[in-house]
Amino acid sequence: MHTHEFAKLLEVIVKEYQGHMEQELSPTLTTSQLTVLELLEQQDQLKPSDLIPYLSTTPAAVTMLLDRMERGELIRRVRDEGDRRIVWVSITEKGKHEVVRGVEVRNSYLSGILDRISTHNQQLLVYLLGKISGVPAKVEAK
Repeated sequence: MHTHEFAKLLEVIVKEYQGHMEQELSPTLTTSQLTVLELLEQQDQLKPSDLIPYLSTTPAAVTMLLDRMERGELIRRVRDEGDRRIVWVSITEKGKHEVVRGVEVRNSYLSGILDRISTHNQQLLVYLLGKISGVPAKVEAK
């Protein structure tokens, strides 16, 4: 079993990734905010509860995150016309600009990391991570 080695390497990779992302996205974004903006760009509008599975956090923490994002003019919240208990969250123009910037930061970083290994090994790595995560990866031929 290579569990211990895997755990150590995973920890290094995650810490390096998170540190880089937080530094490059600041002061306007965090990685959690980038996740929210990406979801809103895909879905147009969501309820705050829809975000919980993607952020693996509590409803209270999601509310605090959305409060900060609204103050930063990245999102807007609007009450549903038919049911005032429902709040819809949507992305603003500033949020759209920031999601583009955030994705560029992430892609640039990950490309630099993946360029350390051959294209074949990149495909193999993505395939194996798909197996581990239980999410089958779509491996593109280059």
